[in-house]
Amino acid sequence: MEEFGLTYKKEGTTLIVEPKGRLDTATSPEMERRLQPELTGMKDVIMDFAGVDYLSSGGLRALLNIDQQMEEKGGCLKLIHVNEYIMEIFEITGFSDLVPAE
Repeated sequence: MEEFGLTYKKEGTTLIVEPKGRLDTATSPEMERRLQPELTGMKDVIMDFAGVDYLSSGGLRALLNIDQQMEEKGGCLKLIHVNEYIMEIFEITGFSDLVPAE
């Protein structure tokens, strides 16, 4: 099983996040815990999904929590480089109607 990784950088009021591996019930709380202090002062989050190969309901929940925090600040969460498998999950669950993904 591939280990979960997370890198991020700040550009102005945008946090660019690059998760890697599985974003599931086991790893999504860790992602949220590590990102929480980084969200302070940020308005937008761009999450690059190029390295994500699996997403569960726990991962969706974490993304919704981040999206809600950004909306409260007048910003948003945007997902980029989403593979076909994960995009299909977003479309089936209606997540793609809530968060822009490409």
